Amino acid sequence: MPNPILSGARRFRPRAVPTLATIAAVLLFASAGNWQRGRMQDKEALRALLDIAAQSAPLDLSSLPAATDWTALRFRTIAAAGEYDAARQILIDNRIHAGRAGYDVVTPLKLADGRVVLVARGWIAQGASRTALPDAPPPPGAVAVSGRLAVPSTAYLELKADAGEGPLWQNLDPARVAAATGLPVLPVVIEQTEMTADGLVREWPAPDFGVETHRMYMLQWYVFAALAVALWLVLNWRRTGVSAHE
Repeated sequence: MPNPILSGARRFRPRAVPTLATIAAVLLFASAGNWQRGRMQDKEALRALLDIAAQSAPLDLSSLPAATDWTALRFRTIAAAGEYDAARQILIDNRIHAGRAGYDVVTPLKLADGRVVLVARGWIAQGASRTALPDAPPPPGAVAVSGRLAVPSTAYLELKADAGEGPLWQNLDPARVAAATGLPVLPVVIEQTEMTADGLVREWPAPDFGVETHRMYMLQWYVFAALAVALWLVLNWRRTGVSAHE
C-alpha cells in the first residue's frame, strides 16, 4: 500500500521582509495614484471653467481693476479698446498650423487707462528663410479687439533664454515682455478671435486638459497596488504537509 501525503493543506504564513516590501510598494503606488487623481480633478475643474466661460457674456477689459483674479477669468471672452504699439510687436517662434511652421504675432495694445495687454493677433507662415521674418503690421489708430482671455504658463522649456531684444521670442511670457519693454503689461493675453483683413490665421485650439490621461495613470497606479497585495497573498500561502516517505 503506497504511503500517502500526510497533509497537503496550505497555511497563511507571512514573512517579515516580503510583508514590509509589499507595504512600501502599496504606499508608493497608492500615493502616485492619489496624486494623479488630484491632477485629474484640477483639470476637470479647468474644463468646467471653460464650459462656463463659453456661455458667459463678454467682459470689458477697461472695467476690470488691476487686482483682478485673472485665473478665475481664464477662457472668458474679453473686449478691449486702445492703440497698438507696433514698434514692440513680437513673433513667437515654432508655432505649427496645418503642418506648416510659422509664428504667432503678438502686439501690445495700449489701453486708455495706461495699462497694456498683449494681443495674440494670429498665426503667420514662416517665409523661405528664417533670416527674413514675415511682416504683419497691426492696424494704426484706435482699434477694438475681442478674444479669449488666456493666462500663459510660466513653466516652459527654452533652448536658450530670450535676450529681450528683437522681435523673435521662443515663449509668450507677459512678465518677461514687461521687463524687456518697460511697459505696464497685464499678466494675460487676449487671443483675438474676430476676423480681419490682415491675413492672419485665428484658429486657437481648444485647451487639452489631459483629464483622461490622468485618469488612465491613476487607475494604472491603483492596479499596481492591488497586484502587489495579490502577489503577497499568493506567496505567503505555503504548503504545510510533510511526506510519509521520510
